[in-house]
Amino acid sequence: MVRTIFLGISAFALSACASTAPAERTIAVTGSVTYRERIALPPTARIEVKLDDVSLADAPSRTLASQRFAAGGKQVPFAFALTVDRADLDPRHSYAVSARITGADGKLMFITDTRNSVTFTSGSTVDMGMLNLVKTN
Repeated sequence: MVRTIFLGISAFALSACASTAPAERTIAVTGSVTYRERIALPPTARIEVKLDDVSLADAPSRTLASQRFAAGGKQVPFAFALTVDRADLDPRHSYAVSARITGADGKLMFITDTRNSVTFTSGSTVDMGMLNLVKTN
C-alpha cells in the first residue's frame, strides 16, 4: 500500500513538471506600438513588430520572433506579444524590438527610430511598455 501511494505521488510530481517545462523555456516580450501624430490609419494598414539579435554591427540582424497583423480599421495603440525560446538567447548578445506600420501597397508610414533594447531576466515576461513610432515621408 505504501508503495502504491509513493508511485502515485511520484507520477503526480512528474506530470506537474512536464506541464510547466514548456512555459519555462519560453519568454514573452509584450508591449504596445503607437505614434504621436493625430492621423487615422487606413483600414488596410499593416503592423509588424520584430525581436532581433542586433549583436553584430557589421552584419544584418537575425529575427528571433515577429508578429504581423492588419489594423482592420482600429487605431493605435496596438498591443503585441512575441514569444522566444530561451534556448535561442545568448547572454553575450544584444536584442532589440522594432516596429513598423505600412500601407496596403507596402509603403512605409511609421517606424521606430530608436533602439528598444530588451534585457532578458529569469522571468517569463518582458514588458517593453509603449514603443513610439515616427512618421516617414
